[in-house]
Amino acid sequence: MEYRRLGASGLEVPALSFGAGTFGGRGPLFGAWGNTDAQEARRLVDICLDAGITMFDTADVYSSGASEEVLGEAIKGRRDQVIVSTKTGLPMGDGPGDAGSSRSRLITACENALRRLGTDYIDLFQLHAFDAGVPVEEVLSTLDDLVRAGKVRYLGISNFSGWQAMKSLASAERYGRPRYVAHQVYYSLIGRDYEWELMPLGLDQGLGALVWSPLGWGRLTGKVRRGQPLPANSRLHHTADYGPPVEDEHLYRVVDALDEIAQETGKSIPQIAINWLLQRPTVSSVIIGARDEKQLRQNLGAVGWTLTPDQTAKLDAASGKTAPYPYFPYQRQEGFARLNPPVVAPPSAA
Repeated sequence: MEYRRLGASGLEVPALSFGAGTFGGRGPLFGAWGNTDAQEARRLVDICLDAGITMFDTADVYSSGASEEVLGEAIKGRRDQVIVSTKTGLPMGDGPGDAGSSRSRLITACENALRRLGTDYIDLFQLHAFDAGVPVEEVLSTLDDLVRAGKVRYLGISNFSGWQAMKSLASAERYGRPRYVAHQVYYSLIGRDYEWELMPLGLDQGLGALVWSPLGWGRLTGKVRRGQPLPANSRLHHTADYGPPVEDEHLYRVVDALDEIAQETGKSIPQIAINWLLQRPTVSSVIIGARDEKQLRQNLGAVGWTLTPDQTAKLDAASGKTAPYPYFPYQRQEGFARLNPPVVAPPSAA
């Protein structure tokens, strides 16, 4: 397993991390993802550690805390072998203190996460979403206290826009607070919006990308195809409305390109889609999930090899879309591109 620095920090993380969203199985959304119990979770953690996957990502909102509880049971007795990443900020209830990033909420959320995980520190503590109602100075002051208390070691964000991330980083620098080193983002062959603003920001500010849903919310499994009904066991029957949207023809065009490369390489469509992500700038780790051992072992096949430049170019072309304003001039017009060269080769318009 390859290890990479997490952004501009000293923390080394594996190129693949394990997402524990399938642990617990409570509620309509997470129940559709999976219902892994502690015994099965321990087996999955065993496989991960054998393969060099040492980072495990969860959140308080996953199965209303059950994911953290199951993960805590699964890593019991080997806490020093793993990197624990969790998130907070999304609603855990209907009360006024059950969501957001206020000082009270963050302290309570951290204490609850520590209890559920059965540990006395969290390696990476992330804000699951930006809270526009709380001053960033209050957020950062509270996170600073948690770091100084030894309860949190590194800080990150998830699903922030560019201005939200930059406002927070600027405030941290101004007041001498710990900086965010990770940004957990949606990024896939059928969702490349990350490249237009957040990727250049990540390069400039030292934010390592932790990629969630690398298979486009389950659409890049190889089972969703043009002219065929959605498989009966697909979670998309229950979760499609929760995830990022994608136009059908765009999806099928990408799958066609993946099919061609699968024939050339002998790799599966999910393995190719994940390997493509591992070659992108700023990506520190791709978070893979698995309902069972078979699915996990298949995803592990995404590392240990590399797409050729021609194969990468084929995927870039199939997945490319015209950028929205104000980014499209930099994609289309030479004068703009000379001022700000693209981080990656501009994806061609479909």
